[in-house]
Amino acid sequence: MSNVGIITVFGGSGFLGAHVVRALAKTGARVRVAVRHPGSAYRLQTASGVGQIQVVKADISDEAAVAAAVRGAATVINLVGILHPSGGQNFQRIHVEGAGLVARAAKEAGASRFIHMSALGADAESQSTYAASKGDGEVLVREAFPEAVIVRPSVIFGPGDGFFNRFAQMAALSPILPLVGGGHTKFQPVYVVDVANALAQISQSPATAGATFELGGPEVLDFKQVLELICKVTHRRPWLMPLPFAVASFQAAFLQMLPNPILTMDQVRLLQADNIVTGKAGLKSLADLGIAPTAAEVIVPTYLWPYRPRGQFSESAA
Repeated sequence: MSNVGIITVFGGSGFLGAHVVRALAKTGARVRVAVRHPGSAYRLQTASGVGQIQVVKADISDEAAVAAAVRGAATVINLVGILHPSGGQNFQRIHVEGAGLVARAAKEAGASRFIHMSALGADAESQSTYAASKGDGEVLVREAFPEAVIVRPSVIFGPGDGFFNRFAQMAALSPILPLVGGGHTKFQPVYVVDVANALAQISQSPATAGATFELGGPEVLDFKQVLELICKVTHRRPWLMPLPFAVASFQAAFLQMLPNPILTMDQVRLLQADNIVTGKAGLKSLADLGIAPTAAEVIVPTYLWPYRPRGQFSESAA
């Protein structure tokens, strides 16, 4: 693999990352996938279709490994992120220090483009540690690489997602689904393929340098509507029980101690703010890339059908 035109993708083996790598490969790009566990990314080399894919080991907190991963790359994309702390992985280390390290390494290596995956609601002043760390990460990225493109998606959905699948599983196992905060928090779910195609286009468009993109789907749904969609698709009828933020926070204090918690106190704080495109002046969207966003109600039924009651496992079931 020559060094010309290489795109290094950190976090390329995850839910979003796998789609991004495939979208880049379809353009004929040579993609270097930098991940902590290379074994998790080798499947991409046989499923890419077009283009060349190389897998390398790199933890974004390891300066030497990061430097090696970006060496010779024309474009660097950072997709690494976590939803809650686990072991040695915490928001400060991953969203702030890691993001800054990758951006500095990309600039020092002579990369011409840097794309950083943030999140809607990223704000250094947020009460949510997750959102605050995303905001702090953006600051360090822009300090190190002023021309960086910042991408802030709403909740991303698609086969294998951690949002719709999580609540579909809960609906299949429990007669009750909690409406945290009464279910009024607004989301603008965006399809993973639309996000991946957006990043692929941004990687090939010098005109986007220094821009910030907010990516959302065609519809704004509140939390209750999201759960209602999930229940409709899975043919489940749990009681949607309103759960005040104070009560949810109390329960989360215990739930967050589980290895893979369904709710944390920080997520409760995050749910107290809407997760939708702001439309602020100067910010770009999918429309600026010519991408028509795909509605959740079109895609979600194609992958949540296995959560239906026994005997209703057909994708075409009404």
